Amino acid sequence: MILHGYWRSGAAYRTRIALALKGIDYEQQGHDLRTGAQKDPAYLALNPQGMVPALEAGGVVLTQSPAILEWLEETHPTPALLPADPVARAQVRAMSALIGCDIHPLNNLRVGKALRETFGADQTAVDAWAARWIIPGFEALEALVARHGAGWCHGDAPTLADCYLIPQIYSAGRFNVSMDDFPRLQAISAKASEHPAFLAAHPDNQPDAD
Repeated sequence: MILHGYWRSGAAYRTRIALALKGIDYEQQGHDLRTGAQKDPAYLALNPQGMVPALEAGGVVLTQSPAILEWLEETHPTPALLPADPVARAQVRAMSALIGCDIHPLNNLRVGKALRETFGADQTAVDAWAARWIIPGFEALEALVARHGAGWCHGDAPTLADCYLIPQIYSAGRFNVSMDDFPRLQAISAKASEHPAFLAAHPDNQPDAD
């Protein structure tokens, strides 16, 4: 199994967390998004979208982190990252989508590049742009964790929602977004910082990290 990613990619980061939580061994191949390595013809032959992550497994290539995470859950069901109850599963998926659909895409590397190159944004403006989407999303997540969490985003064990949350908190730090108003999210982050799977997946611990 080969994971194609980039050490600081939030989507690759959430995939690494899930792989580590499930104890799945894999190789990594890094593609530096800053230099456009993801547009190399050899990589485009694997993933025509030219984005990370992509997962080579069993002779097939899987793309898009939500699809990869669902595939991992279906093919490696232990430990489960989705609850058994259908309503609880939907709640975890909703929390994950809140991040994966409504926050992360608006502050990833290509959006930041467009803000700088097309609209002349400096770092202060880019930070403000990121905060505009991160803060209301985290406000909603803080309320949902209050409703459903018991140490983690949903319940007392890590779920897919935590796989999404921790990389987004890492991203918030890069954009100088204060976490002071989100004590429950901070508590989950502190717990993850001591968890072996989350530590193994952290960007600083990847072979292609700066």
